[in-house]
Amino acid sequence: MSESLRLTPEELRWTLDTSTLPFATTDELEPLDEILGQDRGVEALRFGIGVRRPGYNILVTGAPGSGRMDAVKKVLAMAVEGGNVPGDLCYLNNFKDPEAPILVRLGQGQGARLKKSMQALVDELRKEVPKLFESPEYLARKNEINEAYEKKTASFFMNLEKQVKEAGFALVTFQGRQGQPPEVMPVVDGEPTPVLKLEQMVEKGRFPRDEFERIKAKHSEIKSEIDSIFLQIRQLQKEIQEKNRQADKAMFSNLADDLIAPLREDFACEELNEYFRHMIDNMVENIAIFFAQEQPPHMPVGDPFEQYTVNVMVDNSEQQGPPVIIEEYPTYRNLFGSIERIVDRSGVWRTDFSRIKAGSFVRANGGYLVLNLLDAIMEPGVWQSLKRALKSRKMEIQTYDPFYLFTTSSMKPEPIEMDIKVIVLADTYMYHLLQHYDDDVPKIFKVRADFDTTMDNTGEAVSQFARFVRARCTEHGLRPFDRTAVAALVEEAVRMGGRQEKMAATFPKLTDLLMEAEYFAQQDGRDTVMGDDVARAVEARIHRSSLIEEKIQDMIDRGSIMIDTDGAKAGQINGLAVYSMGDIMFGKPSRITVATSMGKAGIINIEREADLSGSTHNKGVLILGGYLRKMFAQDKPLAMSASIAFEQSYSGVDGDSASSTEMYALLSSLSGVPIKQGVAVTGSVNQNGEVQAIGGVNHKIEGFFACCKARGLTGAQGVIIPRANVKDLMLKPEVVDAVRGGTFHIWSVDTIEQGIEILTGKKAGARRKDGTYPKGSIYALADERLKSLAEGMVRFGKDENNTKDND
Repeated sequence: MSESLRLTPEELRWTLDTSTLPFATTDELEPLDEILGQDRGVEALRFGIGVRRPGYNILVTGAPGSGRMDAVKKVLAMAVEGGNVPGDLCYLNNFKDPEAPILVRLGQGQGARLKKSMQALVDELRKEVPKLFESPEYLARKNEINEAYEKKTASFFMNLEKQVKEAGFALVTFQGRQGQPPEVMPVVDGEPTPVLKLEQMVEKGRFPRDEFERIKAKHSEIKSEIDSIFLQIRQLQKEIQEKNRQADKAMFSNLADDLIAPLREDFACEELNEYFRHMIDNMVENIAIFFAQEQPPHMPVGDPFEQYTVNVMVDNSEQQGPPVIIEEYPTYRNLFGSIERIVDRSGVWRTDFSRIKAGSFVRANGGYLVLNLLDAIMEPGVWQSLKRALKSRKMEIQTYDPFYLFTTSSMKPEPIEMDIKVIVLADTYMYHLLQHYDDDVPKIFKVRADFDTTMDNTGEAVSQFARFVRARCTEHGLRPFDRTAVAALVEEAVRMGGRQEKMAATFPKLTDLLMEAEYFAQQDGRDTVMGDDVARAVEARIHRSSLIEEKIQDMIDRGSIMIDTDGAKAGQINGLAVYSMGDIMFGKPSRITVATSMGKAGIINIEREADLSGSTHNKGVLILGGYLRKMFAQDKPLAMSASIAFEQSYSGVDGDSASSTEMYALLSSLSGVPIKQGVAVTGSVNQNGEVQAIGGVNHKIEGFFACCKARGLTGAQGVIIPRANVKDLMLKPEVVDAVRGGTFHIWSVDTIEQGIEILTGKKAGARRKDGTYPKGSIYALADERLKSLAEGMVRFGKDENNTKDND
């Protein structure tokens, strides 16, 4: 039977016939301008991009290295071609409420023009306003107003002085009290005398009291009249000042209106017209800034003209279509912008509208934003803010800053209406976690574009792959690849895909292999890359990362790790394990031993007892008990204790790919028939004894082959694999050559019975109608052993009871 189960060399590796490639080198081909092998994902991407509805953002899922980002870039490049360019976004100062800057939306490129025009306007005003207020017309008008004020004031004082003099009083003005009413003093003996001094004279009898009382009453009357006159004078001053201010405003407004008129025509925007009105009013209120070197005391420290500038948040003047922004570092600041702060000369934190900075989310408004999910989730505040903005379709720029309380401003810019398509890249595991834990994800990411790591291995796919190689050569300036090199690349892609009918779609990794193969062609001074260069690149890549593999192999060769590759032993077998180190995966054998005895413990998983066994491995061991009960416990109990161990395994075991191996060792221990140590085994088993497919079959076979090769191939060595894995075989050429030369063998089996016959050289034995097995078969020997163990348990129980009775 073993001959019929032995695989032929042709079954061990899929090869591409180079004669089927209709070119000598890739220079003869047209570069591939489409996305290869990702029809499902690309179709979903195009659908999501085409649906301009709320919530139809896209989650691109798939393994890293599946070309997700390249595909997104290509699809977006085609989607934005000929699309509408969004306008510019600007923030302007709100003169009524500086904490709430005004958002202005302008056409493409108009933001920068507005900023330049406003700067020119302010510069012109700074130059013309001083000239305006030095003009003869202005000075004459102001002199006329001031003269009228002076005449009225002089008239008031003349009448007052006359009344005071007639009443026998005098007006006395003290130095340093300008702007204050003069002091009224009675004239006594030709000299102005203070009332207080006069009162002291009365007290000393030097002045008549009745005369003092009369003077005092008159003094109070005159003083009240003086206060009333000065109140009128102050009111007159205010009127004059208001007239001067209105005159200044009228002249300034006329000048400003003339200068702003071109801007009103150039930027036909109601928001700007209103802004210009408020700006002129503010300039009039602070007109001193056009004259004084120092700004008015009520204005903030800094350039007083900065409040009239334009903060161009988004400038799309250079855009040819809708913006596409790939945010590779999505911090809160980079993604959503910030409101910067500075410390002024007085040591106070402050900010204003000119310090509002846009992030990539706002810059991508009207277009597309691409980012990585894991990066967004890891950054504080990013994921929640992104969801909030996508749900509300608005963006309010704020600063995510733990020190925001130290600022003296609570800036709240006007929110921005968002029309954006967000594309988030995630691996499949993260996608399912989000779907489970975040209820908002289905609402705002309604499209999933799933990218596979493999594609079908068809003739058309091979042709497209060759054109893909041509495109990468053009893109990276590589030498052309001949048909043998393309065939080698295709075969490597099939090996990476893990199945003969599939090819790997991890094109970034394949592109790296192209460049590495071209390096070896360059080293040899050839103008064309050949198949040998690809093989050298593959081997070099393995060699760079295989230090651990070589150390393990060295330990096997020295006997530190005990592995037998010849002879036969009962209850001992070589299982096959795969080691994954991130950048490399390799297989190595592991000795599995089984010890059986009388008892009731059943099958003891030593790895589990030592907390070194994973849940999947535990399940595989439990299945062994089910198979034994089905085959041998229909007419008797399983009175057996069997311990299973992975020898010299100290870092944990998981997976059920060794369950068939453990079954073989268990049958060998029960039957006493030795197992050939030159044959290693992999495959899981079910309770019906059917051998099931496992992963990493190529690495497992190559790992055992390396051990056998190091000790010398005898022609009796080989590996047993599940038949379901035959289509997954893509072994290295040296393994195929060894099989072709008869020095190594690979068998595929469907059942435990087939495998045990290869391992022991004995028939497994088919159960008869009476429940027995053919004499001398593996199952008959195992059944007899189990029966004797059960009988022994009964005898032991009776003897023990008799001993107790005698006692």
